[in-house]
Amino acid sequence: MPKNKISQVVKSGKILVSDGAWGTLLHQKGLKVGECPELFCIERFDDIVDIAKSYINAGADMVQANSFGANSFKLEHYKLNNRVSQINEAAALASKSACSQKNWVIASMGPTGKMLITEEITEDELYNAFKEQAVALQKGGADAACIETMSDIDEACLAIKAVKENTDLEIICTFTFEKTIRGDYKTMMGVSPTETVKATLEAGADIVGANCGNGFERMVDIVKEIRIVTNAPILVQANAGMPQNINGKDVFPETPEMMANMVPKLILAGVNIIGGCCGTTPEHIKAIRQAVDNYTK
Repeated sequence: MPKNKISQVVKSGKILVSDGAWGTLLHQKGLKVGECPELFCIERFDDIVDIAKSYINAGADMVQANSFGANSFKLEHYKLNNRVSQINEAAALASKSACSQKNWVIASMGPTGKMLITEEITEDELYNAFKEQAVALQKGGADAACIETMSDIDEACLAIKAVKENTDLEIICTFTFEKTIRGDYKTMMGVSPTETVKATLEAGADIVGANCGNGFERMVDIVKEIRIVTNAPILVQANAGMPQNINGKDVFPETPEMMANMVPKLILAGVNIIGGCCGTTPEHIKAIRQAVDNYTK
């Protein structure tokens, strides 16, 4: 495990690089439509290690674990909800196996797909689902929980509480924002970046930010808005641009060079950790790494 926490390192002024998308690489490894991505952590463990290693080799300081949908509610769809602990522990272990002592595993924890507002789930049920996942991720060797792609503040804060009260994991919390017709940014639940940051920091998050839904250009605006209200570390994991539908297939248009060219603007806006989401590859992360290193020389 690295000597210092991620938040301590970035507060010293260092800009860190996260990994990129996992879905595309999983499909390259043979994941078929309708299959459970997280089950690869057990059935194709070496392939998961290889994906994590590809990002480490590209220059990432940290990699996620293949555990985004490994909560009991998402796994129930595959009749795997009785294997939550096993899958999460394996997910963290696989990514940890790709790391050296200077790298961190930021284990992914995505939304459950259940809505408190519709009363289809209780707060206790959400809390316990995130608790089960977080405990197993720490057991597998994770350094931080990356509570990501959130849209509902209440769900995110329950996830933070579950991690904080049951593990020693550092906590990252990121939301996905969409640009409205008015030109501002909101989550699917109508929450602004400012609102998410205030709530999640109060709940105990160590690092805040945004992932998915936008390319680096829009992330610059989101980071600026967040930086106005907090000095906390900010992480962004952007898509490789906004997807374009070409012959019935979503294609992400931004090349590694295009994303790398936006790095100085992101750093000036106040970002501390830069990574990728949908459409990004180890080649994108390598270009981002070089851009960060050139900027901080």
